[in-house]
Amino acid sequence: MKKGCPYGTHRVIEPKGVLPQPALKISNDMEIYDNEILIDVQTLNIDSASFTQIKEEANGDLEKIKEIMLNIVETKGKHQNPVTGSGGMLIGTVEQIGPAMEGKTNLKVGDKIATLVSLSLTPLRIDHIKEIRKDIDQVDIEGKAILFESGIYAVIPEDLPENLVLSVLDVAGAPAQTAKLVRPGHTVVIIGGTGKSGMLCLYEAKKRAGVTGKVICVDYSEKNLERAKSANLADAYIAADATDAVGLMEKIKAATNGEMADIVINCVNIPNTEMGSILSAKNDGLVYFFSMATSFTKASLGAEGVGQDTTMMMGNGYTKGHGEIALQIMRESEVLNRMYQELYA
Repeated sequence: MKKGCPYGTHRVIEPKGVLPQPALKISNDMEIYDNEILIDVQTLNIDSASFTQIKEEANGDLEKIKEIMLNIVETKGKHQNPVTGSGGMLIGTVEQIGPAMEGKTNLKVGDKIATLVSLSLTPLRIDHIKEIRKDIDQVDIEGKAILFESGIYAVIPEDLPENLVLSVLDVAGAPAQTAKLVRPGHTVVIIGGTGKSGMLCLYEAKKRAGVTGKVICVDYSEKNLERAKSANLADAYIAADATDAVGLMEKIKAATNGEMADIVINCVNIPNTEMGSILSAKNDGLVYFFSMATSFTKASLGAEGVGQDTTMMMGNGYTKGHGEIALQIMRESEVLNRMYQELYA
């Protein structure tokens, strides 16, 4: 059996020398290396920014969506959207474990897991697309995938529905980073606060900011804001177009008596919301761009252009314990558990 690199560089076809995520093409040959895990894939949870773009390109047509997805995997060996650069994650059953993984993993053949690494770096083969649930970004397939030695995962817990676990773990980095960043007394603005990642962030922000803090939920849809209100996820709710930077800034200014936010968390799945996020923060505030639609160039040069000394974090989907934190929210909050099962599972 061939020996592999822990980070999967042995799978990179083009260009040589890079890791699998930035690679243009990787090998999706499902004969495993000695340090890989073969997964029989059940469901793909496509990243929200990616699936939104695919649906728009396909005009919502299911057969066209299938065609686009199959072409991405055939071209790249992985499901990495060529427009957004993002992927998603998957759920499946462990089929084979390389001998070099002995003592390095507690997995065994037959375990059902969710991968906590992006599809944008995961070798994937799709044999057949069985069902597309386009309202929740999930696609059931027949296919295989490879988890590298460095890849992280979560064994599916028995106390929560599988599709709920998949949906929540797909965005687990957002609430976990929120838990790390928010402190008692902080004013926190969450843009896209009524979406899948946004509501988890609201929950964590409210818990961490406490009674002396203030959590503001921003969303374009009045209907969605009412849903967040029903779960009492924030202290204030603002209907706004996040691409209208000055308009959003003025609404946040009014809601904070001109003080603006200590922390802004961007969870939207559309482009051109960088400046609205930056202008909503205090001059020495922090903006966390969890959205995969974020442009680093627009954010960094835009902040410079308005003279804003803002600390900016680009969305890292991983932080220590992120899976446990996200799933614990589903156990703590009956309202969110029920809501997420209705919306995303």
